[in-house]
Amino acid sequence: MVAVVLGGGTGQRLGAGQPKQLLTLGGSTLISRCISTFSSAPGIDEILVVMAGGYLTEVKAMVASFPKVSAVIEGGVTRSDSVRAALAVLSGFPGDVAVLLHDAARPLIDQAIIASCVSALAVHDAVGTAIPSSDTVVFAADGVMSHVPPREQLWRCQTPQCFRLPVIVRAHELAAADPLFVPTDDCGVVLRYLPDVPVHIVMGSERNIKVTYPQDLAIAEALLDSISQSTG
Repeated sequence: MVAVVLGGGTGQRLGAGQPKQLLTLGGSTLISRCISTFSSAPGIDEILVVMAGGYLTEVKAMVASFPKVSAVIEGGVTRSDSVRAALAVLSGFPGDVAVLLHDAARPLIDQAIIASCVSALAVHDAVGTAIPSSDTVVFAADGVMSHVPPREQLWRCQTPQCFRLPVIVRAHELAAADPLFVPTDDCGVVLRYLPDVPVHIVMGSERNIKVTYPQDLAIAEALLDSISQSTG
């Protein structure tokens, strides 16, 4: 059971002048928070870290105290490139491998979600973390609404997204051969290229936010404070 922490991006939308996964939240970087949480999870055997080029030495020093981290590798230009770099490494692992792909920009991942993912992978080949949408969502083109899908069928995807290794490797092989498809997540790759493989849902959390814009870091700080107060 391998957790892949994806920190290969440079976080240009955040405008911080450095990869957002190296920004600090509550005294720790976003990426180290993720690694620490996965390290504490009893169902996780190993952690593979994918980092943006030019920062590998810094991150290797940062994770030296986490024995579950087996390697820090360089990511690619896109998220899919980074995932494929990780899958190439994992393909050399012996035995039956399951993989949890998690964005380093989601630093408030908790043990309950990880445990749910690990349990789900014991019986399913593909699992996505998601939460029900509380908003009404519309389809629109050129600023005009065209369709309102039933809200009870809409979920907001998070990470980890989890797979038996042969499933996600095959899905990405097919995606890599299709130049017209630009995936933004891995469940979408499986849904498109392996439609016969059901992607099951485990419940995520409103706290498991993704830090993308400057205001997201402030929200994460507030959530971290609320978590500290509720457990203090």
